[in-house]
Amino acid sequence: MGVLEEAHNLKILGSGYQTVVLAHGFGTDQSVWRHLVPQLVGEYRVVLFDNFGAGTTNPDFFDFDRYSSLEGFALDLLAILHELQIVSCIFVGHSLSAMVGLIASIARPDFFSKLILLAASPRYMNDATYYGGFEQEDIDQLFLAMESNYKAWCTGFAPLAVGSDMNSATVQEFSRTLFNVRPDIALSLFRTIFNSDLRPILGSVTVPCHVVQSKKDLAVPVVVSEYLHQHLGGDSIVEIMSSDGHLPQLSSPEIVIPVLLKHIHREIKVRRKVF
Repeated sequence: MGVLEEAHNLKILGSGYQTVVLAHGFGTDQSVWRHLVPQLVGEYRVVLFDNFGAGTTNPDFFDFDRYSSLEGFALDLLAILHELQIVSCIFVGHSLSAMVGLIASIARPDFFSKLILLAASPRYMNDATYYGGFEQEDIDQLFLAMESNYKAWCTGFAPLAVGSDMNSATVQEFSRTLFNVRPDIALSLFRTIFNSDLRPILGSVTVPCHVVQSKKDLAVPVVVSEYLHQHLGGDSIVEIMSSDGHLPQLSSPEIVIPVLLKHIHREIKVRRKVF
């Protein structure tokens, strides 16, 4: 295994003709896809990896300058696809990685047959003409809480993000992966995410997009999915699921996994139709 593969804990499972790339969001790692992977490996070649900064990666490899913007993660993704000689893949990106996939697809649309965007947001902060769900003071308080006591912040943030109480197995699992992120790296990643505004690039995305969203998500209001649908440059569809929380693939797999499988299998046949 090469340096790139080892650094990202790269795993390739299955041997199907089509390749599905699964990319995780903030505070998690590739284990977030554990309910989906067994449903794919019989038919697809499945690529799993960890973004730099995840608790499963070497913190010494984390470049604070490179990952001060999402473009750094997009370059990593493109490097992985190039290294694996993937001609075209179905990309499933959760949260942060959904937006990373959009950026990468603008640079190399030929690498992607479609993008499945789970809990995706181009901007988390509200402004005069856009509702992302957060005011600047909300974000400043998040940063302050992370800086003052990261462990305590994780304990409070995990149930809010999952949409369940502290005793749920999903909250405990998310808490574990959050705790494993080095605090200074977590704060840097959070700043990158919450300071990002990818609205100006949405029109440059030409790869078909499937936007999949929980009906209730602390981090991403449902209206953001419609915003993506209206502003993406290529064909797109939206599906709002009855699940709650920002990690529905973990908290509600019985709802989310069939939906993801449906979108992995299907093509967009009608332009700009919402399902």
